[in-house]
Amino acid sequence: MLSLYVHIPFCRTRCSYCDFYLVTRQDLVDPFFEALLAETRARLSLLKGRSVKAIHFGGGTPSLLPVRHLVRWLELASTYCSFTPDVEITLEANPEDLAGGRMFELHAAGINRLSIGVQSFIQRKLAALGRSHTREDALRAVRAAGDLFQSVSVDLICAVPCETRDEWASDLRDATALQLPHLSVYMLSVEPKTRLHRKVSRGEVTVPDEDIQATLYEDALGNLAGHGYRHYEVSNFSVEGHHSRYNLACWMREPYIGFGPSAHSFIREGGVEIRQANVSVLSRYIADPQNAVTFYEELSEKERFLEQVFLTLRINSGLDIGFLRKGNKLGHYMTEKIEELTARGWVLDEGGQLFLTSKGFLFADHIAGELVSD
Repeated sequence: MLSLYVHIPFCRTRCSYCDFYLVTRQDLVDPFFEALLAETRARLSLLKGRSVKAIHFGGGTPSLLPVRHLVRWLELASTYCSFTPDVEITLEANPEDLAGGRMFELHAAGINRLSIGVQSFIQRKLAALGRSHTREDALRAVRAAGDLFQSVSVDLICAVPCETRDEWASDLRDATALQLPHLSVYMLSVEPKTRLHRKVSRGEVTVPDEDIQATLYEDALGNLAGHGYRHYEVSNFSVEGHHSRYNLACWMREPYIGFGPSAHSFIREGGVEIRQANVSVLSRYIADPQNAVTFYEELSEKERFLEQVFLTLRINSGLDIGFLRKGNKLGHYMTEKIEELTARGWVLDEGGQLFLTSKGFLFADHIAGELVSD
């Protein structure tokens, strides 16, 4: 079973915190799309007949892409692959792109799940993040989407400059009142070369410290659990049956193929596991889409072990301690490491299976690094 990812690199403007690959030149949309079709034909022709269970249009801002392009791409992909009857087809969207009849067009095109980049329902936070929509835009879009689509997810960001617990509680209250089947909660990360990073470096704004970040995250865990959400990955919460199939497939190391500039792929061929990445410059992608892959790596046994540890912890599905000892050269020290992490309140050992605590989720990558270090 296969999942597909399509990277749509276009945005109207760059948000203050964003370091993803994107372009703002809308005149390149059509040349990009023709290149995307060419890459898709070249790559999927090698996988003819494979079943696809999830498709994710990410970006960038996929909701900027004309609906006719989405229809053409899905039709093309379906000629090479077999979509499962319950295939999940997700489109990331901004609230301001979902006005008028746009949602009905997306639904008719085959999109059955929307992931809406709300980020906050508070105008001050939206301004701090450089978002162009309003609270009213967000509420209107989410309510309308809930009436039409099979599943809807909303992204929220916490630890925005000068954010208070009361503001975060207000965002969580608004989100849970909408009775959404899925929520993604992200801690704001101040990435180098972003406008936000420059402001922080100059002392123009301050971001909450680690203790406040931990408090906000734990507030989200308690609040969402109380509203029936299952915490199935570090940043993701869902009601029963509404987890993101695409994201979960990636975290469980199932094969997926990425299309478009800067897209990544994970492929298994026999006993070999391969990571690939596409060229991350749009002009080069448009010039030679059939040869978009510019990075190719066969994973060693050690690299497979590292990935398994990191990703299993992220979805908190229970990391087998025997597997840890077997994969680590210093396996005899594992008991000491686990005892140390347990004493910090980060992990629990339940019958030989290691689970993160609510506090441990904040340090998932650090914990994984501790467990695999030689």
